[in-house]
Amino acid sequence: MRRRDFLQSAVLLSTLSAPGLASAASAPTRGPARAFDYATLKGQARALASKPFVPPSRLAPKQLIEMGYDEYQSIRFNRDEAIWSDIEGGNFRLEFFHMGRGFKEPVHMYEVAGGQAREILYRPDLFDLSHSGVNARSLPKDLSFAGFRIHTITNWEADLASFLGASYFRCVGSDTRQFGLSARGLAIDTALDPEEFPRFTEYYFERPVADARTLVVYGLMDSPSVAGAYRFALTPGAPHIVEVDAAVYPRKAIRRLGIAPLTSMYQVGENDKRMGYDWRPEIHDSDGLSLYTGRGEWLWRPLNNPPMLRFNSYFDENPRGFGLMQRDRDFNNYQDDGVFYERRPSLWIEPKSPWGKGSVQLTEIPTADETFDNIVAFWNPETPPKPGEELLYSYNMYWGTQMPVEPTLAKAVATRTGLGGVVGQRRKYFSWRFAIDFKGGDLATLPPRSPVEPVIHVSRGEVEITSARPLQHNGGYRAMFDVKLPDDSMDPVDIRLFLRIGHLPLSETWTYQWSPPTPQERQLYLRNAGH
Repeated sequence: MRRRDFLQSAVLLSTLSAPGLASAASAPTRGPARAFDYATLKGQARALASKPFVPPSRLAPKQLIEMGYDEYQSIRFNRDEAIWSDIEGGNFRLEFFHMGRGFKEPVHMYEVAGGQAREILYRPDLFDLSHSGVNARSLPKDLSFAGFRIHTITNWEADLASFLGASYFRCVGSDTRQFGLSARGLAIDTALDPEEFPRFTEYYFERPVADARTLVVYGLMDSPSVAGAYRFALTPGAPHIVEVDAAVYPRKAIRRLGIAPLTSMYQVGENDKRMGYDWRPEIHDSDGLSLYTGRGEWLWRPLNNPPMLRFNSYFDENPRGFGLMQRDRDFNNYQDDGVFYERRPSLWIEPKSPWGKGSVQLTEIPTADETFDNIVAFWNPETPPKPGEELLYSYNMYWGTQMPVEPTLAKAVATRTGLGGVVGQRRKYFSWRFAIDFKGGDLATLPPRSPVEPVIHVSRGEVEITSARPLQHNGGYRAMFDVKLPDDSMDPVDIRLFLRIGHLPLSETWTYQWSPPTPQERQLYLRNAGH
């Protein structure tokens, strides 16, 4: 099942609950009790990793797997059966996703109270199946669930977070109540063939006390290459915070391990109009990768929809943070009054302990439409994991529009590209123009005619027609330059730029990877430009 399929169903299912359905059923029943804590779960994961991987012996019944898209979307959880609706003064409730279509592997759910875990047992009457074409009476009595979602007292009707498909999960934006990009527990061999998708096979929910502000969820991971134990502590706020503790136990050598993986979508934006045939000017859940390096440097990498798969590594030691951001919050730049891309949350990863040497890796996959999540970013440790090891990672996740840490220097707020050269003059050769807008820091307080300099480095080619001038409408600066290529090669060109006065930096470092057009396209540009 492809990456976006996990998420597309979750988008629609997040709105499909059945409030007020009449039901004479009692609260979901529980299985027998057994001792549970995080140490026990880590021991269980370690024991799993010491044995060969065993796939689930039973999948969803055929009638569920073969359901049509609309039929599966019609299944609604009976909100009257929500877990913890019996807690007076409670701030959290749980609802479950039904198995079906691509979600065919069982996920077992447990409630934890007093150090004891009891499985929450499936019953068909927990769901409204009346529009799905499924005969509830024919379903196995021991069927399980596909995933779950979390609601809070601030809005019982809307989701705060959902966990559905492999190890995918996501939260809404803290100030927009809008879903967007997703996270995963772990990524394995991203951009390699084949990619492996570890999945959470069991979830454990700590029963919250009245007025609890944090909900704790545990997950048991299993896959051919690893087993793992996870602890998630979700605290709603501005932004929403999810504290993650992960213990990963490799079964075998892994070529590319992704810690704290983020998954998003970028189809078209002001810097990349390759697929810009849609009536909307921009279509993306995130517009850039932000990195705060161990050396204290801030990097901003605008995203692209490349003509072929692209993979980049940003080497670092003990990173201070990274994330996929949606910096552009202007509705006019999207014009989408259905999904509201300007409301999509950003997601920032903040390590809680030193991660050592490695790299933040970014994968950009070509996409023709917005239904495919084509952007993946994660931390990859320098030393490949080996079987028998215990890998411990802890980090905070921040979901929202306001992040806990931001660059103190000016930020790149827009990247635009187009044909280079001088307007009105015949172009004798092909070049490409870059215009980067910076805002914040000391830019607004600079006196007129300050000697602001754009410092530009390119991996190949020549830089020409450079400038940096004030933008009166936002109190920032715009850096502009052309890149002239040395040959007909279509190899990507890596570019770095920042603003400074003298030796004093004024902005974060803007970094970019440009894919030049074909030689034929370059000639077409020249024939249709100038006099």
